[in-house]
Amino acid sequence: MIVCKSDRELSYMRDAGRIVAETHKELEKAVQPGITTKELDRIAEDYILAKNARPAFKNYHGYPSSICSSVNEEVVHGIPSLRKLENGDIISIDIGTEINGYYGDSAVTLPVGDISSEAHNLLRTTEEALWAGINKAMNGNRLSDISHSIQVYVEDRSYSVVRDYVGHGIGSQMHEDPQVPNFGGPGHGPRLRPGMTLAIEPMVNQGTHEVVTLGDKWTVVTKDRKLSAHFEHSIAITEKEPEILTKL
Repeated sequence: MIVCKSDRELSYMRDAGRIVAETHKELEKAVQPGITTKELDRIAEDYILAKNARPAFKNYHGYPSSICSSVNEEVVHGIPSLRKLENGDIISIDIGTEINGYYGDSAVTLPVGDISSEAHNLLRTTEEALWAGINKAMNGNRLSDISHSIQVYVEDRSYSVVRDYVGHGIGSQMHEDPQVPNFGGPGHGPRLRPGMTLAIEPMVNQGTHEVVTLGDKWTVVTKDRKLSAHFEHSIAITEKEPEILTKL
């Protein structure tokens, strides 16, 4: 069941989304060669707790950390560790927070030092694909209009969209109905209405769209071990333009 949020609920979601966005800014300043992903996790957790919010991912279905940190060929759900970032890496950081019973969720992929032109193009394409999807998140459109616009944008640039993981509704739960795929034909699915809140999150690979899960049962990597990027915003459908809940 898709739940349309009240003004009060949207206010709480703005609070959660703002803390997510601020935490991303803190980590963006910290990402550099030599830092460990575990240190990034500590910075994020400390910041979120200082804002009287809760790191939403920690202990979610047993996940052990406050952020997901996925490096290079890792697509999603990478667990922070003592791994040191190296010049030329890319790192996808996914952050969720909860405050007053409502959630915010956003991801960004960042360069570590100087990255290759190929990596830079992948990051740019993935972020632009997110905005292509958001631009279709309009009152009266169909849910799959978002999905289709992302897939077309990505594949026109010779990249592939991950099929095994999708975006989702968000609100008083981290994951709510509906699922928001990043692929599919236009004109299908529920009609978008004001008060719907969605986490739109293209995951884009350099090579095949196929992915596998590592032995830790969490970290998802590209099957061909080529690079992957991930960008995400939580948004609200309004009478006019979509509202970005996780953007400062």
